[in-house]
Amino acid sequence: MSNAFSTGGSSKLTFKIATRGSPLALWQARWVQENIFEQHPEISVELLILKTTGDRIQDRPLSEVGGKGLFIKELETALLDGRADMAVHSMKDVTGFFPGGLEISVIAEREDPGDAWLCPKYGSIEDFPHGGIVGTSSLRRASQLKHHRPDLRIRSLRGNVITRLRKLDEGEVDATILAVAGLKRSDLEERITEVLPMEWMLPAIGQGAIGIETRIDDQQTLSRIQHLNDQTTWDCLLAERTLLSVMEGNCQIPLAGYCILNGDELFLRALIADPEGESILRYEARAARQDSVKLGREAAQWLLKNGGEEILQKVHAVKK
Repeated sequence: MSNAFSTGGSSKLTFKIATRGSPLALWQARWVQENIFEQHPEISVELLILKTTGDRIQDRPLSEVGGKGLFIKELETALLDGRADMAVHSMKDVTGFFPGGLEISVIAEREDPGDAWLCPKYGSIEDFPHGGIVGTSSLRRASQLKHHRPDLRIRSLRGNVITRLRKLDEGEVDATILAVAGLKRSDLEERITEVLPMEWMLPAIGQGAIGIETRIDDQQTLSRIQHLNDQTTWDCLLAERTLLSVMEGNCQIPLAGYCILNGDELFLRALIADPEGESILRYEARAARQDSVKLGREAAQWLLKNGGEEILQKVHAVKK
């Protein structure tokens, strides 16, 4: 297998970033590209734009077709066969397990991790009418929303940020929920009606963070991107992603988790919900910064022992 980086016809070393072609994915890849060049102007960084299975399948909810891992599979294949040197992901799309030979080597500083309520017609969720239609393809968002407002109707809404906003504007749904970080990065922050409180809408694991995946031990690539790593975000996501891995590693289960650093102490909030929002299990714990893996494992084990196992069985039964 040959690496993607090359000198081409010039003396400049060239690296390739695998990315999806959605506007938000391209923003993230170009942000990485620009920050690498700023630190290493002696090299060239190109984008390898790929269409993933998740991009191609738009007529069914993600939970029915394999989960969010469908958004990264083709990018990982490009890494493994040497067409790309790195892949840029939204960390909320990254499953708990990686193909042999690959790893997340860098996680950039996290943007706002919250979920935004978008409802130009009625305003805040507390003013939203009984029986209104909310569009979302996320089991995590749908289950927490149903628990908070069991009167609402949920409709699957797929597509990138621009596509979902268009469907909202055309009246296909009355409201939708999108990541605050994605709206900010897309210069669409003004579309936010309100940011939903984490007390009842806990974000997806890794939401708001950009990760860079590389081949293990590819020091030539790592040396060009290591300056982008944010240690605080890394430590917090290590706790969150340990929770994800122990809970099966699939992003498309109604699981949420958010960790912050307070001094030298990590504070993790975790949640798993019944798909219909009938019951929600919550767990909170603190640990020393160096015990992030232990913290995530502890949260997962508590959830599993206190009803989470039954919820997972129910999710699998629905998928079948």
